[in-house]
Amino acid sequence: MIRFNRPRRKRDSTIALINVVFLMLIFFLIAGTVATPLDPDLNLVDTSELEGREPPDALVLHADGTLSFRGTPTDPETYLAGREPAPVRIVPDRDVAGARLIEVTGALRRLGAVSVFVVTEKALE
Repeated sequence: MIRFNRPRRKRDSTIALINVVFLMLIFFLIAGTVATPLDPDLNLVDTSELEGREPPDALVLHADGTLSFRGTPTDPETYLAGREPAPVRIVPDRDVAGARLIEVTGALRRLGAVSVFVVTEKALE
């Protein structure tokens, strides 16, 4: 009697990989809570209708390139005269030229500002 030896099929090695990935997915779904959910009765404050205003101790760089401090026109030298070295905040207009902003921040640093912070608006959508 002649026996036919069937070729043995090699087991597919990707099945083990799929099983491991599936188990990792289940683990991270169960254990991966990033933050506790907010209380469903909580109503958050809506600030989308509020009008923005610069900090009171900040220089304002207008679209035409002029500087003002608390509504009074100024320049970097006048602003820093008589002040101790400290960080300076500057609020640039959206339409001011980038070169002018770099020029003003460089002048503030050369005249003794410890650091210059550019204050911007971050809108939530």
